Amino acid sequence: MAKNLFQKVWDAHAVRELSNGQTQLLIGTHLIHEVTSPQAFGMLRDLGIKVKYPERTFATVDHIVPTDQREEPFSDPLADAMIKELAKNAEEFGVTYFDLASGKQGVVHVVGPEQGITQPGTTIACGDSHTATHGAFGAIAFGIGTTQVRDVLATQTMALGELKVRRINVDGNLKPGVYAKDVALHIIALLGANGGIGFAYEYGGSLFDSFSMEERMTVCNMAIEGGARCGYVNPDQKTFDYLKGRPYSPSDDNWDQAVEKWKSFASDPDCEYDDIINISADDIAPTVTWGVSPDQGFSIEGLIPNPAVEENENDRLSIQEAIDYMKLQPGEPIKGTKIDVAFLGSCTNGRLSDFREVAKYLKGHKVSEGVKAIAVPGSQVVDLMAKKEGIDKIFNEAGFEWRAAGCSMCLAMNPDKLVGDQLCASSSNRNFKGRQGSPTGRTVLMSPVMVAAAAVNGHISDAREVFSL
Repeated sequence: MAKNLFQKVWDAHAVRELSNGQTQLLIGTHLIHEVTSPQAFGMLRDLGIKVKYPERTFATVDHIVPTDQREEPFSDPLADAMIKELAKNAEEFGVTYFDLASGKQGVVHVVGPEQGITQPGTTIACGDSHTATHGAFGAIAFGIGTTQVRDVLATQTMALGELKVRRINVDGNLKPGVYAKDVALHIIALLGANGGIGFAYEYGGSLFDSFSMEERMTVCNMAIEGGARCGYVNPDQKTFDYLKGRPYSPSDDNWDQAVEKWKSFASDPDCEYDDIINISADDIAPTVTWGVSPDQGFSIEGLIPNPAVEENENDRLSIQEAIDYMKLQPGEPIKGTKIDVAFLGSCTNGRLSDFREVAKYLKGHKVSEGVKAIAVPGSQVVDLMAKKEGIDKIFNEAGFEWRAAGCSMCLAMNPDKLVGDQLCASSSNRNFKGRQGSPTGRTVLMSPVMVAAAAVNGHISDAREVFSL
């Protein structure tokens, strides 16, 4: 019987069916960080339980670690304590830890792929909602809560109900100035923030075939913002080329065997899906959010919606709430809206390719007066490679602050926060109320190049016009 990748990976990792109808699922790889792991390790310690398979768990610091200073002790006592706690737990329980001195530290969803830890045909869990990123490699990757982190540490399994699978085909070529981030935002706006509940998203079509691994990661990263539990792309030669030679990838002796196994997990050509969505790449424009949910987005040429014309009361109230919070006016263009902060980074768009693309167009431009602009590499590896290429100098000369690796303003659990009702043009993944550290701070999501355009102009802009794309 023909199967899709999700079904194949699920079947390969199913341990047993539970009495509540869920499946006990083996987790091939467990990724942890400093925020959701301390309580889990504490529960193991209280119960006298060891980590079941410590060689399958990899730790790093990303959420709370400061990006503006790296000397310990950190100025934030909570950050200092949590980072020290992770180091203690990693040593006590024998898990691999990419600390600040390793040269491998960074956002967990950047570190996993670049170290070759993320591999096709496996299950991956992490106490972070954007674990779906790893699906770009043909893995089934879930974000989990702290209690589940404990369960995976203790048993290398978790309980989960099987998902339906929606195939999302995007065919054709993107127009100049349109990027993978725009594809992600377009899909979420089209299907809704709750459209994927109960589903795994399989991304495919000619556009995803042509996408780099970094571009695939960007879209899979935001599957969760469309309500899907995970998103993935079938592994192909690009996947294998990316992984070859990385520190945790199979060695030369086992490489060919591993590739053949990975290929076997790809969806069968005649497999069935629970739903299929077809999208033309030609219909996707530079996309930005206007509200307080990732699905409240539209083309850069869009006008703020008018709640008064909405027939559905819930939609009317939702739109009104969003425009009130964002301090926008119905019927007005989003383009031209003044920004206070520009943020480049996050697990969505903090990879070397993102900074390379922005640097191509940012060179020779200056950040507008009054705009605070920061660029935060997704890992120490990204930071090192960017500096070798002189990318950091281009950003610095333009007026961006080049920071150390971390989550930074995506979640703002560190000193990188909005103040008051500042508006941030952000390459991150969520525009929720208070997401970037201030209870009244405002976030507009967009591609990295669009963030750069907003920083240069001092207001939300069409990068195609700013940089003559």
